Amino acid sequence: MGRHYLPNSAHRNEMLKDMGFSSIEDLFSDVPKGMVKKFNLPEGKSEYEVFFEMNEALSKNKTVLEMPSFLGAGTYFHYIPAHVKYLIERSEFLTAYTPYQPEISQGMLQALFEYQSLIGELVGLPIVNSSMYDWGTAMAEAALMSARVTRRNKFVVPRNISPEKKMVLHTYVFGAGIEIEYVDWNENGQIDLEKLKEKVEGAAGVYVEMPNFFGLIEEEIQAVGEIAHDAKALFVVGVDPTILGIVEAPGELGADIVVGEAAYFGNPMNFGGPRAGIFAIRDDKKLIRQMPGRIIGMTKDADGKRAFVMTLQTREQHIRRAKATSNICSNEALVAVAAAIHLATLGPKGLRELGETILRNTAYFKKRIGEVAEVVFEGINFKDVPVRFERPYPEIHEALLAKNIHGGYYLKPHFQELGESALFAVTETTRTEWVGALIEVLREVA
Repeated sequence: MGRHYLPNSAHRNEMLKDMGFSSIEDLFSDVPKGMVKKFNLPEGKSEYEVFFEMNEALSKNKTVLEMPSFLGAGTYFHYIPAHVKYLIERSEFLTAYTPYQPEISQGMLQALFEYQSLIGELVGLPIVNSSMYDWGTAMAEAALMSARVTRRNKFVVPRNISPEKKMVLHTYVFGAGIEIEYVDWNENGQIDLEKLKEKVEGAAGVYVEMPNFFGLIEEEIQAVGEIAHDAKALFVVGVDPTILGIVEAPGELGADIVVGEAAYFGNPMNFGGPRAGIFAIRDDKKLIRQMPGRIIGMTKDADGKRAFVMTLQTREQHIRRAKATSNICSNEALVAVAAAIHLATLGPKGLRELGETILRNTAYFKKRIGEVAEVVFEGINFKDVPVRFERPYPEIHEALLAKNIHGGYYLKPHFQELGESALFAVTETTRTEWVGALIEVLREVA
């Protein structure tokens, strides 16, 4: 029971000898001393022991039925039809990876082509790649692409983007020497157009979200695009695609690049990942050649039959090498396929009903939470609602957890001027009794 569960552990010395080493430490002999430390790990266990311990740990988790959650800020509990999981677990999808030999991966290529087609129709732009890592990396890739296309080194974003996206953006643009300019919000929690005009000169791109991080639907998106284009900058829109059944597509509002999160369709929260970043552009050769990732296209084979190919794959391990447009060397193919299946299931009518239900639930929540706390901004919210309290929010949060309710995302560490505020979220899955239970607890502790 105490033996290592590694099948080749008995051959360790033999393998080391074949490599010319006498010990495991020799494998790291070229690493400076002090950099490699021995880990204080327990002895190995049998598969059954590990299975038992893991299940014991997992049993401590609580489902949303046991602990209703109002935590959003970029990750949301959506209902996923049962057949989505069944279909993506088929071996044709589950074992498929990036199709390096497209001619023998026709099924996966077609599925990704369908994903691109659905997203293109959804966001209102004709050219879509077969997904990035997530929304944050897609936004960062848009910043890099904007700089390459315009030959400028400034990217303008609202100050109220999520802290997670902000960190990803700074990590990506640091090596490229791109400057990030932040624009404040106005009294309505939306991007301040006058302050944007002061920051946009010399910008490669201007970024805005629908809805924004505060859950507010930006009412002047077209005006933001006009300001960007007047300054010869690209207009980049980040979008939560679950809203696109009830608002105009960003491509119709003048966006040059649209990014977002495809995993809101067909994929569980799963502790934050994996995800699939949306990346779409307008039909412009200058943009297409600088687009990261890969594009799946439809053509005909030698016999005149329909076939699918990797039309564009400007990745570093393919023909572009050092001139690659992106260093992303994988893609979230299975996540994208799940999103495509869910989208195809919903259809236009289902997508509209989804958006309307979320909007209704958000309005109801906003009204109820206003009975016990201050809703920070007026306007139309979608999913997320910033709420301000008189007491320190961490104390309120602990009191909610004690009553088996998970509260919102604490905003004060990132936006000091909002005070003791938190971002609460609802979706189409939020039940009125959950909201009622939250309000009753808040009456006691807020």
